[in-house]
Amino acid sequence: MGLRGRTTRAVGQAAEDLALAHLQAAGLRLQARNYRTPGRGGGEIDLVLCAPDGTLVFVEVRSRAQASHGGAGASIGAAKRRRIVLAARHYLLRWPSPPPCRFDAVLVEGGQVQWVRAAFDADG
Repeated sequence: MGLRGRTTRAVGQAAEDLALAHLQAAGLRLQARNYRTPGRGGGEIDLVLCAPDGTLVFVEVRSRAQASHGGAGASIGAAKRRRIVLAARHYLLRWPSPPPCRFDAVLVEGGQVQWVRAAFDADG
């Protein structure tokens, strides 16, 4: 079944599955999926992975059926980036000495996967 007729959640889950497979094929190891901060108003990170060099990679997955309206990448606005950074900082509390980190995006448009490394930084 294509993306049409599927719920938003199902489409998002399928995009995350594609993104995860793409990143794992590139040698990254999954650490967490759909990590959420406790309480209301927090943030969520779609995927947390560890790169072969030890860098912890926080990944936002965005999908669009087509690239109209700016495409998937344009939908990661400032407020969304702040919530992702908030969740990443919360996630890092468990580490006595946090490793190097970066924020990537995986854009799924029309069945194509584009991995954007260092899509944004913790300053927004």
